[in-house]
Amino acid sequence: MGTTPMLTAALAGVPMGIQRQGVWSGRRQLFVRFAGPAETATMYSADALARELTRGLERTTFHSICIAGRDALANDAYLAAAFRQVTSKVPVMVDTDGQRPDAIAALHGFLQMVQVTIETPGPGAATDRVWETVTAAARLGCAHAVVVVGGDDTSDAEYLQIVEGARAASAETSVVLHPGPAAEKGMLDRRWSVLLEHAMARHPDVRVAFRLSGPATIR
Repeated sequence: MGTTPMLTAALAGVPMGIQRQGVWSGRRQLFVRFAGPAETATMYSADALARELTRGLERTTFHSICIAGRDALANDAYLAAAFRQVTSKVPVMVDTDGQRPDAIAALHGFLQMVQVTIETPGPGAATDRVWETVTAAARLGCAHAVVVVGGDDTSDAEYLQIVEGARAASAETSVVLHPGPAAEKGMLDRRWSVLLEHAMARHPDVRVAFRLSGPATIR
């Protein structure tokens, strides 16, 4: 008789913090952070993650849980196994680069928000897989957002191209445009008012917002 293999993943931890960017920016969240190459990782079984989440949710109040970190959706079976054991009704979001659209269906029933974060400028910042991820979330009735993390060299045309792509993928997409670091240090100039006007002519649900910073914030 076969046995079910134990599912494990390398996590940077299950910290508490404030979401620094995107559609739920400023919300107090419990994070499931998958470890990147430069981060200290701890191996968690799916059962151990479920227990850690349950303890955290029983201890204090959160707006939501955020699944984030390096290639989180590569661990869709692991996440599904963990969340099956979490009985809390706290909403769950995933913050992803949008490169694994097939994983959205595997987590259907556990996710309430799919946030696709696009960092610019960069080659292939918005690929077909990004839009497939947005479409998959929409098809499954899951709320979805596209977050553009701009650089100082990101052009208006790049922002608008992504807005158009988000609209084409789903008319229900919430789009958040974050200015680059130089703009975040000062005030928004008229460029952003004009850009937002052009963006909203393409898709009505677009906003411009600064990212939060500081030791209390996590992505």
